[in-house]
Amino acid sequence: MRGYDQHQQKMFSYLSPESRVPQNHPLRPIRIIVDKALKELSPVFQELYARKGRPSIAPERLLRSLLLQILYSIRSERMLVEQL
Repeated sequence: MRGYDQHQQKMFSYLSPESRVPQNHPLRPIRIIVDKALKELSPVFQELYARKGRPSIAPERLLRSLLLQILYSIRSERMLVEQL
């Protein structure tokens, strides 16, 4: 079963991620482009996942994290989790 991409703004902190990232940061326009592309791919993702079972981590979230790993040249997924 496919998990859904839900943003939890204030789960671990009183400051939102949006307030921590400067307005002129280069990742802001990249995120807009990536969100648009992932929204277009959402029906494709829906077809790939089973209808029953435990919900997975949203594929959109996984792809965003892999993109950050590439952009910041982080060598492993374990290091990515530490950096996040």
